[in-house]
Amino acid sequence: MNIALVGGLHADARRAAVDRLLTAVPGSVALHHDLATAVQGTVVRTIRDATGTLSTEDTALVNDCACCALREDLVPELSRLDDAGLTRLAVVELWDSVEPKAMAEVVAAAGLRVTGVVTAVDPALLLPYLGNGDDLMEGGLAAAPTDQRTVADTWARQLEYAPVLAVLDNDEADDEDRALLTQLHPTARHVRIEDGQELAAAAQAGFDVEAAAAAQHPACALLPQEADANGVATYVWHRRRPFHPERLYAALEDLTCAAARSRGRFWLADRPDTLLAWDAAGGALCVESAGPWLASLPDAAWDMVPPVRRAAAAMDWHPDHGDCCQHLVFTSPGLDREGLAELLDSCLLTDAEYAAGRDAWKLLPPAFDSLLEV
Repeated sequence: MNIALVGGLHADARRAAVDRLLTAVPGSVALHHDLATAVQGTVVRTIRDATGTLSTEDTALVNDCACCALREDLVPELSRLDDAGLTRLAVVELWDSVEPKAMAEVVAAAGLRVTGVVTAVDPALLLPYLGNGDDLMEGGLAAAPTDQRTVADTWARQLEYAPVLAVLDNDEADDEDRALLTQLHPTARHVRIEDGQELAAAAQAGFDVEAAAAAQHPACALLPQEADANGVATYVWHRRRPFHPERLYAALEDLTCAAARSRGRFWLADRPDTLLAWDAAGGALCVESAGPWLASLPDAAWDMVPPVRRAAAAMDWHPDHGDCCQHLVFTSPGLDREGLAELLDSCLLTDAEYAAGRDAWKLLPPAFDSLLEV
């Protein structure tokens, strides 16, 4: 049995994509867990095919977590369908704010065959959702009481993880919307939802969970390249000198608001051995430690590093600093490349600060402790 995950906060587009798959693939069923009732202590699971609803059942929460209940109920149900041998394609329609990465990894870890991960997109809603900094909790979209994600960062991850984007035909979408979609995820395969056969083929083409995870890791992410079309631009900023922590911290608000979406990896002078991840959308920035730069590891530890990470480091290698670098990518309509470059460059160490060396760098004020929860 093939299994395809279809997700995305654009609920109308997502449902349209699932409906199209059920029509295009004989012997297919769709499973959907509605987490909207989680506050009442249950999750509602619905199974349907092209003719309508086959079953509806309430599932109790697990550890007061709706996503935990989804995981605990989804895999047994998929296994039951697989064992019965009557289902050609099981379409898992993810609830609004559920991110496909976690679900794909759960399903694959159970030994089931994930053949496609699709995010459904209404291009007319792309920028409004990407610019929405509201908490999911405010919109009733949180997957757990502790869910602190925003609409924008959730939508960005849903969009960028999936290798296939099912795009809804919407006359309100313009060339700028389509250019933004292309630049945010340039390697994705775009399929019109209305083209059922192509969508069905894409949903069953095959999916590599490990490769998809590597493509999202800050150390080896396949970040977009420079682009400029229909008023939308992508700017890639790459430097070999570390940031001064205080100057960068002071510029964070301006940098975060300079683009609809920015992401990448960066290097702080006071933490010269730590690879830091930059992830911004909707006017909010998430900064996290993503482990050590490979240059800071002893040679013996390299054998424990995945080959894709070593390959990414080799492409970025510098004789003095190894893979330590700044690699940030900004995508937005009306992007000010020159202003961004000037502001980012002003946050780097000066010649004198750089010449002082690593021991002096580590004594600089640790401005990022609060963001990194140190």
